[in-house]
Amino acid sequence: MARLKDKYTEEIVPALKEKFQYGNIMEVPKLVKIVVNMGLGEAIANPKALDAAVSDMTQITGQKPIITKAKKSVAAFKVREGMSIGCKVTLRGEKMYEFCDRLVSVALPRVRDFKGISPKAFDGRGNYTLGLKEQLIFPEIEYDKIDKIRGLEVCFVTSAKSDEEAKELLRLLGMPFAK
Repeated sequence: MARLKDKYTEEIVPALKEKFQYGNIMEVPKLVKIVVNMGLGEAIANPKALDAAVSDMTQITGQKPIITKAKKSVAAFKVREGMSIGCKVTLRGEKMYEFCDRLVSVALPRVRDFKGISPKAFDGRGNYTLGLKEQLIFPEIEYDKIDKIRGLEVCFVTSAKSDEEAKELLRLLGMPFAK
């Protein structure tokens, strides 16, 4: 079982129940899923960039990503409906907790000039999105084998009803929020 899931059931649930005065244990917010997304504007001109991004994402998450397609045509960006413009992975269960653990304990401390993540990126419904500028912070990616540095988004979807509850949940899971 994932180390973070054990911590959640043994330490985080009682702490949240006490802080927010939940009557039922099922009211306690939990991590539902983590969506890792990589948008690739350069895939329009260079279709091989998509293959490299898919292999990077597979190494980072341990799961094969799906290719996202453009929903509508945008002439200014030279994008037509149905073009492949990115890839994403939805993690749930064990893989979700293991990815979150690796992100917090290994990848984020490797970010250059890291002072913590912004506490302002909540969406009002208890979900948090974290943008990363480069995929190199993950130890699974070998520096010599990448063709280009790409950024990615990590979206934490929680069952929390408010941003305050979600922030406390993520803080207890180990997220290093900036002061």
